[in-house]
Amino acid sequence: MPFAQRFTHALCLIPALACLAGAPAPAFAREDGGAYLAGRAALLDNNFAQAAPYYDRLLQTLPNDSEVQEGAIFAHVAQGDLASARDIAAWVAAANPTPTQVAVLVLLADAAREDDFARGLTLLENGADAGQLVGGLFRAWAQVGQGQMSEAMQAFDAIASVDGLQGFAGYHRALALALVGDYEGAEEIFSGVHAAIYNGTRRGVLAHLQILSRLERNEDALALLDDSFGPNLDGELTAIRAQLAAGETLPFTSVRSAQDGVAELYFSVAQALSADSIPGFALLHARLASWLRPDHTDAALLSAAILEQVQQYDLAISAFAQIGPDSPAFPAAEMGRAEAMVEAGRSDAAIEVLEQLTRTHADLPAVWLALGDNLRREDRFEAAARAYDEAIALSGTPKPNDWALWYARAIAHERSGQWDKAEEGFRQALALNPGHPAVLNYLGYSYVEKRQNLDEALDMIQKAVAGRPDDGYITDSLGWAYYRLGRYEEAVEQMERAVELMPQDALLNDHLGDVYWAVGREREAAFQWRRALNFGPSPDLDMDRVRRKLEVGLDVVLQEEGAAPLHTDHAGN
Repeated sequence: MPFAQRFTHALCLIPALACLAGAPAPAFAREDGGAYLAGRAALLDNNFAQAAPYYDRLLQTLPNDSEVQEGAIFAHVAQGDLASARDIAAWVAAANPTPTQVAVLVLLADAAREDDFARGLTLLENGADAGQLVGGLFRAWAQVGQGQMSEAMQAFDAIASVDGLQGFAGYHRALALALVGDYEGAEEIFSGVHAAIYNGTRRGVLAHLQILSRLERNEDALALLDDSFGPNLDGELTAIRAQLAAGETLPFTSVRSAQDGVAELYFSVAQALSADSIPGFALLHARLASWLRPDHTDAALLSAAILEQVQQYDLAISAFAQIGPDSPAFPAAEMGRAEAMVEAGRSDAAIEVLEQLTRTHADLPAVWLALGDNLRREDRFEAAARAYDEAIALSGTPKPNDWALWYARAIAHERSGQWDKAEEGFRQALALNPGHPAVLNYLGYSYVEKRQNLDEALDMIQKAVAGRPDDGYITDSLGWAYYRLGRYEEAVEQMERAVELMPQDALLNDHLGDVYWAVGREREAAFQWRRALNFGPSPDLDMDRVRRKLEVGLDVVLQEEGAAPLHTDHAGN
């Protein structure tokens, strides 16, 4: 059975697999039935804080039920309450000769955290099951922690002999060798048959860079860094590159102790499970990695990302907040925290976080871009445009990848009534990324609404539709361009297609009503306008205008607005 399947088979707590939903309910007293159902429902809904007290209560009456044990431990770990999880796991292990796998994982982490590797080894020798990979690599790291390097190497080799686990074993063996100063042995592994695996993750590359630098091979380290990350480096990588270029020797900090090695083990497993879309158990391992090594920023970021994925935004916010201002990952963490706040309905707080970040990290274009995006999301377009101004100024000479930044600022300018600036921005975005459907559509549609450059606008929108034929909004733009050009029959075809793609969009139904009216299909027009009212409100649609069209027809509405009616014989009816 593959590694991830072994874990998911052993732990029926992962909401994505709905294991709990199919598990038979244990026998419980009538008064505990509500707690059991409420706890299970909360866990299936990823509401870990709500699930924990129910499972804690059930432990008192069902102490030997493995599902209850795992539910209680998992709920506490998932919400970051590792101390309670450890106490429950210790209690479970003391009361049961074969503790559950979740309890064993927590107890092994606790043993490493207390630098009591003998306790962890004793637990495994007494038959506790942590899974083949975790159990085997814990043994190896525990022997490193006890100074038994020969035995540790044998343990790493034992795991490497298992199909599918060679990459894990080699990576951890290399880290252990580097920890004790055998950089030549570590480099031989990093450059060996599994080099692509080890250099395929950020942490793997960083460890390899440190090893090469310790071997006085900074030029090779620079080549590896450039090949792995390209020219667009974040703050941490920029600092590392400067050190290497200056001939400085990097310290080996990827693993500073056997405890760090066990933390890296849990993180390695968390990454693998997350990549396999197994969020529940990935979160368990990521949380344990952070518990063992509080400065493990990648573990904290992974925990936060998983919590966002399962819509536990308050917990995600707390996970992001674990990364302090001294960490190179702090700006990314703060931007992640702000995004989680938006998802939690706290947009004003998110903007405050980003505004503070612009004061402490004013030189980072990504920070100003994030602030601009959040301001634009709140319809604060003038402020958004100013934030985008800062991002563009910091970005230097425009590069192809900057098209989205110019596009975002152009939208902010257009929505704040600064059309000349907006038009220039859209043109610049197209110069950086010619033919992008979204930019072509936005600029083309803006021209249509302003009744400017209609032939060019039609050409832009036709190209946009060709690029995204299944996008309802872009197809709507093409229909509206035909409508503005008086090509009503062609407009009907495109508008019907747009509504087919997005049948419940109020604006598209309203537009279809207008083009039906233009070709004399007045009853169908009224039907579409009613649908628009039913699907509204819409931020881009004047609902009172739709009601007025239902009362007097489109021609009278146009006349009231000072525009020429489509049909002069309808005007004044």
